[in-house]
Amino acid sequence: MPLVLIALPGSGFDPTEASVPWRVLRQQGHQIIVATPDGREARADPRLLTGQGLGIVSPFLKADRNARAAYEEMVGSREYREPIAYPDIDPERIDGLILPGGHAPGVRPYLESARLQGVVGRLFEKNRPVGAICHGVLIPARARRSDGRSVLYGRKVTALPRLMELTGWLLTYPYLGNYLRTYPVPVEDEIRAALAARADFLRGPPMMFHDSPQRLQVGFTVRDGNFLSARWPGDAHRFAHDFAALMEGASKVGAKCSRD
Repeated sequence: MPLVLIALPGSGFDPTEASVPWRVLRQQGHQIIVATPDGREARADPRLLTGQGLGIVSPFLKADRNARAAYEEMVGSREYREPIAYPDIDPERIDGLILPGGHAPGVRPYLESARLQGVVGRLFEKNRPVGAICHGVLIPARARRSDGRSVLYGRKVTALPRLMELTGWLLTYPYLGNYLRTYPVPVEDEIRAALAARADFLRGPPMMFHDSPQRLQVGFTVRDGNFLSARWPGDAHRFAHDFAALMEGASKVGAKCSRD
């Protein structure tokens, strides 16, 4: 049974970006473990669950009905209630890795974790599936190869577009301050700087609606080799199913190599 690790910060993660992939992978028979910085249960960003305080951007960022149902299932699971700590992650045992995003200040230790960056680097060396969405793409962007370049150098990716990040920040700044501005440098700008060419960052179509189990085509993802990326909670269902397909393909390749 393939083993997938979902890495989470101690607090502030996006519930949609974590729970929708968790649900889809569980439904397809994958074994899942959750990791947090200290092995304590993670806490989602409450604003993204209730929409309270998000004002005009609430319809875009708040978890929808499908995501809230997936979240309730996830938080009741054993793997969520009994996570492992980052130092205990064994990349040799992991068949795939999911890196959700989030905006709140609590996500910064996660995004800046040298341990997670090292795990990502090892999985890239082993050509095992890694999926990241929104701010989560910063982790592989910051992970380094042996030549000092990002593991994303030479690949095509997507993540939270600058226009959406800055628009949301400006619309909410009067009452939320820098809540939607996790770093002074926008996500898109930092990731572009890690790539071989600025054109390797793909913004995708306008982000107007959330996808759903019935409307996967609304979502947008970019796959390049073993790496899958997406932009925001509105891509989460497409991201989850595309990652499951990536895992299935990797499993078949592994089985073929074992037979050979």
